[in-house]
Amino acid sequence: MNYDIIHIAGKPHVLVPIHDFTALKNAGNDNKLPDAILQQLTLAQESPIKIIRKFRGLTQADLAKEAGISRPYLTEIETGKKDGSIRALKSIAGALDVSLEILA
Repeated sequence: MNYDIIHIAGKPHVLVPIHDFTALKNAGNDNKLPDAILQQLTLAQESPIKIIRKFRGLTQADLAKEAGISRPYLTEIETGKKDGSIRALKSIAGALDVSLEILA
């Protein structure tokens, strides 16, 4: 594999294609998510909960019910208005059938 090295503020950085980076970042994760979803998570342009919820075909109401939290609370977590408690995040991860780490 060939990677480019670039310097930013005098420090060397390795430029890696997103597909390779996603594979490296998610190595060992047993989340059984397709590469396209893992790449969306890597880009972090949207809430990981929202990305996976949509992939699973769930509405906010569906996910909130399955996780045992209110839909408004889920909305606040998805939009970043609230961080969400560890308990809520564990429940969401369980409802989405992913590890807690992938939501962080």
